[in-house]
Amino acid sequence: MAKTLTITANDVEYTLEFTRKTVSTLEKQGFILSDIAEKPMTTLPELFAGAFLAHHRYVKREVIDSIYDNMPNKEDLIKRLAEMYNEPIEALIAEPEESEGNVSWGTNW
Repeated sequence: MAKTLTITANDVEYTLEFTRKTVSTLEKQGFILSDIAEKPMTTLPELFAGAFLAHHRYVKREVIDSIYDNMPNKEDLIKRLAEMYNEPIEALIAEPEESEGNVSWGTNW
């Protein structure tokens, strides 16, 4: 089950989530999660805005920025968003369940 974060702002409920597609979109736009420590002014708002892509792609950036500006407990929020961002990456590299029909591979060296 995907990790989601629910926000209610101005009587509107938003479900934030990262999927393989949204993580890929952010990466194509140049987003690098490890840049948080060195470039927090650009990386933190991009991470927050990226979480809207899965379910609220057409929310204007001004609205997203306003919501972020008014979010309490940002330190915990950022930790949760980073955890959510990493979930699709972990699923991408996870080993499949052992079962018939799995693909096998090998090398000739």
